[in-house]
Amino acid sequence: MPMSSLSDLSVLIVDPNPGMRGNLHNMLSQASITKIDYAVSAGTAIRQLGKKSFDLILCEYDLDVGSENGQDGQQLLEDLRHHRLIDPSTIFIMLTSEGVHSKVMGAAELAPTDYVLKPFTVEGLLQRIARAVDRRNALLPVYRHAQAGNLRDAIAACAGGAVKQPRYAGDFIRLRAELHAQLGEWSDAESIYQEILASRATGWAQLGLARCQLEQGRPDDARQTLEQLIAENPRFMAAYDLLAADYAAMGQATQAKRVLEDAVAISPHVVRRLRQLGELALESDDIVAAERAFRQVVAKAKYSEFRDPQDHVNLVRTLVRRGDATQAAGVIRDLERSLRSGPNTEACRAYAASLVQELGGNDVGAASELTRAVGAVQAAQGLSGRLKRDIVQGCLRHRLDGEAATVVLHMMNDGADALTADEATDVFEKAGRHDLAVAVRKMVTQQVDALVSDAAEQLDRGDHRGAVATITAAVRRTPGNVPVLIAAARTVLRQLDDLGWEAPLGEQAANLLARLRTLDPANGALDHLTAQYVATQRKYGIAAHG
Repeated sequence: MPMSSLSDLSVLIVDPNPGMRGNLHNMLSQASITKIDYAVSAGTAIRQLGKKSFDLILCEYDLDVGSENGQDGQQLLEDLRHHRLIDPSTIFIMLTSEGVHSKVMGAAELAPTDYVLKPFTVEGLLQRIARAVDRRNALLPVYRHAQAGNLRDAIAACAGGAVKQPRYAGDFIRLRAELHAQLGEWSDAESIYQEILASRATGWAQLGLARCQLEQGRPDDARQTLEQLIAENPRFMAAYDLLAADYAAMGQATQAKRVLEDAVAISPHVVRRLRQLGELALESDDIVAAERAFRQVVAKAKYSEFRDPQDHVNLVRTLVRRGDATQAAGVIRDLERSLRSGPNTEACRAYAASLVQELGGNDVGAASELTRAVGAVQAAQGLSGRLKRDIVQGCLRHRLDGEAATVVLHMMNDGADALTADEATDVFEKAGRHDLAVAVRKMVTQQVDALVSDAAEQLDRGDHRGAVATITAAVRRTPGNVPVLIAAARTVLRQLDDLGWEAPLGEQAANLLARLRTLDPANGALDHLTAQYVATQRKYGIAAHG
């Protein structure tokens, strides 16, 4: 690729050293790259990326040289990927010294586009950038289809791209497998991974195969695949994470904890993994290990732009388990001092304080704090289901039935992660409160009936998109309710027929029909709806996918 083709790139340089920022600027200028911004730390980089996107990020690994504060480049990349501040087409190049290169390479799951070892020449850097841009341009049609929700078109683009750009055939094959996995087509994805592995042992293909095996209910096969991967490549960190998840799903928390301990010994900076280790240690009653992990999480996340007050709650929960009210209270004070005030922080502070009050035998104080937590939960965003369930359980222990029901109903309206009616009532059944389970079930039934009625009225008024959104909310609450599924399929198909084919909506219709076919294959409406789906595909020239 000629260097002149780099001139339109927008670049963010992330480096605390002003001299290095200047050197990089001069190097980029030699390729006529002028759209250059700077960040001196992970925090400033995150704030920059929250305002605008960049084609290329050049990031120094040692962002906090000579200090124990802040984040390194590895932790920054984790935050950017996890919070989706950069999309898959963004080029992220890590600048490292020889001394830390092996440490960075150990975090394979973070997958920067490239590593450039210092010292490097202008020609060397620009060649690496040009190579990365060429690859990005080749894969861009796939990324664009996927971001638009057109996963079938993205798969087709992979097949065409592999023919037109054979030097990136491996990238296209990998993306095709991942797209099938996103569609839940695990056997198709598995076939691709098996085909790759038949010719060469590839870590990412072994990892993908293990995911497929897990999703298809073959945990023993997945375990064998992952253990082989770790034996062949002990620094492939994502394999440890998936193996731990495999053990945890089988109820083997102790084994899962041991796997993550091995991973943390190799790559100790990933906050997400430390958090999982703490949770597994707590579950397996290893209080010492849980406290150690959660203390590290609180310390390492301290300078992140995405600090989570729930990390303090985890540490308080651990200290309460070992009966240390004094240290637990100290953690709550740190939470109050060091995190921004707001509903999330208040919900966490109040619930943590209720645990300390309960430990001290102050039931009145505990109930008062739980009431505050419930009030904050209703205004909070992004709190985990685990924390909300814990608040519910605390309310039930202190006979705050109305507050417990309030949180559960709030969880049922929590967007894509909403509780279903069965999950909501199960919360109360497990707590031995059948009376509350019955009451909540009755309220949910009334809500769902109202949503179905509202969707029908919206459709009659010609508000197709509103009707689909309303009926989808009803399906989320009762995903096993056949009449609701039928109403949803009719509503979605009506929009597709009247307003034109949209790939994500087509996938939604196909998924609704598949669910109906599983739950009630003899239902008389199923054949009619399936015929309507096929007719709408033909109407808009959409090829049927088997």
